[in-house]
Amino acid sequence: MAATLPADLVAMMARGVSVIVGSRDAKLRPSIMRAVGSRVEANGHDITVYLSRSSSRQLIQDIAATGQLAVVFSEPSTHRTVQLKASRAEIRQAVDADAQVLAAYLKSMEHEIQQVGFAPPLTRAMLAHRLDDVVAVRFTPEQAFDQTPGPRAGAPLGSPR
Repeated sequence: MAATLPADLVAMMARGVSVIVGSRDAKLRPSIMRAVGSRVEANGHDITVYLSRSSSRQLIQDIAATGQLAVVFSEPSTHRTVQLKASRAEIRQAVDADAQVLAAYLKSMEHEIQQVGFAPPLTRAMLAHRLDDVVAVRFTPEQAFDQTPGPRAGAPLGSPR
């Protein structure tokens, strides 16, 4: 069952903010990497994160083996953060149509990172990739948690305050 996400949170995620992806292997050893892009569609029920294969080998292997992942979307200027979890992820090679998504994500992240005092060259280096080295990981969030620092950190979205 898909998690229901508030519209303002979906808008933040869709705008293009910091994205970290994690998974684990069969022995519960974690793997984690920064995504080089993301796409949020269908009111947050359809999400694709993009990973560099060369720097995310273990993470991609773990997602392929378990189908499980946790993805954190965080707005750098406010630290507003949400964690999404899913147990059925699909992996595919990025295609030419994804290049436009990745370019829009980079532009948004340049703006986001500038808000906290870092120039675009840092963001470009952090998110550098070759399209033929990128994989797209698509999932529907099954669980969602508020991870913004403060008293609600870790609370399921939609739980009483």
